[in-house]
Amino acid sequence: MSTGDGMEKKINLTLKVWRQKGPDKKGKIETYRAEDISTDMSFLEMIDVVNEKLVLEGGDPISFDHDCREGICGMCGAVVNGRAHGPSKGTTLCQLHMRHFSDGDTVVIEPFRSRAFKLVKDLVVDRSAFDKIIQAGGYVSVNTGGVPDANAIPIPQEKADLAMDAAQCIGCGACVASCPNASAMLFVSAKVSQLALLPQGRAEAPTRVINMVKEMDNQLFGNCSNERECEAECPKSISIVNIARLNREFIKAGLLSNEK
Repeated sequence: MSTGDGMEKKINLTLKVWRQKGPDKKGKIETYRAEDISTDMSFLEMIDVVNEKLVLEGGDPISFDHDCREGICGMCGAVVNGRAHGPSKGTTLCQLHMRHFSDGDTVVIEPFRSRAFKLVKDLVVDRSAFDKIIQAGGYVSVNTGGVPDANAIPIPQEKADLAMDAAQCIGCGACVASCPNASAMLFVSAKVSQLALLPQGRAEAPTRVINMVKEMDNQLFGNCSNERECEAECPKSISIVNIARLNREFIKAGLLSNEK
């Protein structure tokens, strides 16, 4: 449904939303109408409108994760019509706009599904497994002292660019949700690459990669089988080249540990 030139366009949608009151409760798909939705809205703003109507009618609003709504924090996340974060490439759910949908569309919204991501309620999942992987080694534990000059440690531009590309990972979990094995390899590889490529991270590189991979396995994530869905659905377009680097770092770390 559209209006005249220069005027706001609005659409009506049928939403099929996964509703589940808690991790131990039985869930099911519920159907809702989203009416007079401005195509200028974000996907989360659309859910806000639906929730306002549900509250006014005495219903239970749809629970979903969100925070900054600027594509930075990695909090938002849902599977929209079978795709993590929806149909737009390189976009978080909060950056997905309703202009990518047509009047009369049926939109299916489900939570990220993984054994490691326990469902909390509706579209909300517990992604603290990522935090535990970071705690296992995703940092540099050195005393920095005073602030060094910017050019005190020469870093080739190519490596600096690759490290920055990996550092863009926001830990949203879309890679896990899109992978048929629910693998966290893209997330872990981005965090390992970010530090392994820089001189400041090399000292702890062997212990870091071993500890992070071990914790990834402890959290029950699957392994990578090169399906590449993770790369396709990542909102920051993290490359699976990082997974190859993770594998190399892991093999080198294993060889070093065998020498001791």
